[in-house]
Amino acid sequence: MRSLLRLCPLLLAAVLLFGTDPAFAGNRVALVIANSAYQHAPSLTNPVNDGAVMAKTLKEAGFNSVDFRHDLSALDTRRVLRDFADATRNADIAVVYYAGHGIEVEGSNYLIPVDAKLERDTDVYDEALSLDRVLVAVEPAKQLRLVILDACRDNPFGKTMKRTVAARGIGRGLAQVEPTSPNTLIAYSAKAGFTAQDGDGANSPFTVALSKHLTTPGLDVRRAFGFVRDDVLKSTGNKQEPFVYGSLGGEDVPLVPVKVTAAATVAPAPNPQADIRRDYELALQVGNKAAWAAFLAQHPDGFYASLAKLQVEKIGAEQAHAAATEKAKQAEAERDRLAALGAQKDAQAKAAADAKAAEQAQLAAQKAKEQAQQQAAAAEQQRVNLAAAAPSAAPASTASPAGTNVASLTPATAPADLSRSVQTELGRVGCFSGTADGNWSTSSQRSLSQFNRYAGTKLDVKVASTDALDAVKAKPSRVCPLVCEHGFKADGDKCTKIVCREGYAVNDDNECEKKRAAKPAKPATAKRDDGDERPARQRPQAGGAAGGYGAAAGIAAAAGAGRAAGGGQVICNSTGCRPVSRGCHLEYRGGGGPGNDANAEVCR
Repeated sequence: MRSLLRLCPLLLAAVLLFGTDPAFAGNRVALVIANSAYQHAPSLTNPVNDGAVMAKTLKEAGFNSVDFRHDLSALDTRRVLRDFADATRNADIAVVYYAGHGIEVEGSNYLIPVDAKLERDTDVYDEALSLDRVLVAVEPAKQLRLVILDACRDNPFGKTMKRTVAARGIGRGLAQVEPTSPNTLIAYSAKAGFTAQDGDGANSPFTVALSKHLTTPGLDVRRAFGFVRDDVLKSTGNKQEPFVYGSLGGEDVPLVPVKVTAAATVAPAPNPQADIRRDYELALQVGNKAAWAAFLAQHPDGFYASLAKLQVEKIGAEQAHAAATEKAKQAEAERDRLAALGAQKDAQAKAAADAKAAEQAQLAAQKAKEQAQQQAAAAEQQRVNLAAAAPSAAPASTASPAGTNVASLTPATAPADLSRSVQTELGRVGCFSGTADGNWSTSSQRSLSQFNRYAGTKLDVKVASTDALDAVKAKPSRVCPLVCEHGFKADGDKCTKIVCREGYAVNDDNECEKKRAAKPAKPATAKRDDGDERPARQRPQAGGAAGGYGAAAGIAAAAGAGRAAGGGQVICNSTGCRPVSRGCHLEYRGGGGPGNDANAEVCR
């Protein structure tokens, strides 16, 4: 249709002139459910406020029917969904907005009514409502089926819920979904596997952004959610990223059509750059290689073509990294398997070499992926800045050849900002105690290495990567243990000094121990050892006191004692031991025995 309107501006003028009937908007119905007053879990403050804001927003947007309900039990929720399904049979657009608690079990998502009592994991099948039940309610709508979930909060039953099967998974936030019905979108307040914030005010950041952008007249619903994402990321410091699952066709699908006056007689001249930009944004929303290939086939040159090529390179780098990671896992598993089986050394050595090569390939692919992501983010940031500065003007680079250098732009997330974010998150989980200054130093690398150790991850510690940031953000609480100095003990997330009662002191094991009485001081003079003070001649010889072999055998000991005392030689025979005369020395003559000394005193 868009091509037809480009070729036939007069036809467009006729449509604008006569297409002023309110029925042009189609029949639009909405159901708003907000649960705050939970009976078996902590109450939530904002959902009812959020529901009231959304109900008002949709009513002011001209929806034919807006049904607002709050604090519903399981039975009441089922009845409300049943009645709403009847209302959608004649509707073109059907919208369901839910605010409250949600939970993911075994990859399926459930909405939790206020009377739900989840003592074990299997209770969710009886006490909660499956997201599929909500999709059934909006299925009859003809043009658009939209489900909005502001339910990605922490699971309030996670700490108390018993698991009947150890392997049954209970996720954090909500699980990713892929709608099977056409023209269906499911919007999460936070990306799958992550949790959302309630905000500091009366409404959540997600609902505030929805009320601002979702019902903008003429704005395609996909672009509206793109603006919602940008606002929420900005207001939460990049901690919460809304996400939309599902797909629509090529035509714009606004929730609220543009109001056209009868005075419009001439259609505005088509803007080629605006059309290219819209095609680019649609390809960006789809985000796969097929979409970018279609865009480049239609627009092979120019500014947006250069941006599209960077997006293709990013996707290719991400896929290469995923393949390298999987190959590294397989090589490591093969190495461990051969080691466990006791295979031959050459087979184990080859497996170890393959595992090391695969790990190096994985690291190289990760660096390539991060570089491609930064370049694509830089290009996208430039496009957004240009659109904000001059929405109707063409980018300056469109007048230049296709080889526009967009890779040299400043990245949307500078390396220092990424390092600072990783340092901040490492500090939150107890692995980093320094200042988040953006300098990825040795201490920062040690902190990430500690995180790897206690979280069971294998992140590259040499650089601060987006993978590291996502992995640390995914941990809701402390990961690295708190280590306190001697005399202090862990008290929550802080070290407090150990205070012992009177008469007790902290011992080497950091425990209070009763002080010991002081020992009396030793006397100034030590007791004399009579054995050491006796003359040498009164001490027993090592080989006996008699002459003969014993006297000869004792020469070494006596000589050592003499050298220790005076430094000269000592001669021993049957008559005893004496120092060698001054100017004389001993010579060994051999033999030895009664009447025959082995050593002779020789004088000059």
